[in-house]
Amino acid sequence: MSLPPFIDQESGELDLGQIRAEVFPLAGLILLFGGLALLVFLLTLLAAGNSILGAFLVVVTQFILAVGIGIVSVVARGIQLADG
Repeated sequence: MSLPPFIDQESGELDLGQIRAEVFPLAGLILLFGGLALLVFLLTLLAAGNSILGAFLVVVTQFILAVGIGIVSVVARGIQLADG
C-alpha cells in the first residue's frame, strides 16, 4: 500500500522537509506573478482608468496571471515527476 504524498514512509508522519522543499519555490513563483499582475492592475486603476490603454492593461494583467498559472503548474508537475 503506498502512502499519500508528504508522508514519511518510516514514521507515517508529515514529511516537513519535503513540504518545505516544494512550498518555497512554488510560493515564490506565485508571489512573483501575483505581484507583477497587481502592479500592472494598480497602474491601470491609478493612471489609465476607463480608456483604451486601461482596457489593454487589464488584458495584460490577465495574461500575466494566465502565464503565471501555467508556469506554476508545470513546475509543480515537474517536482512530482522528479520525486518518482
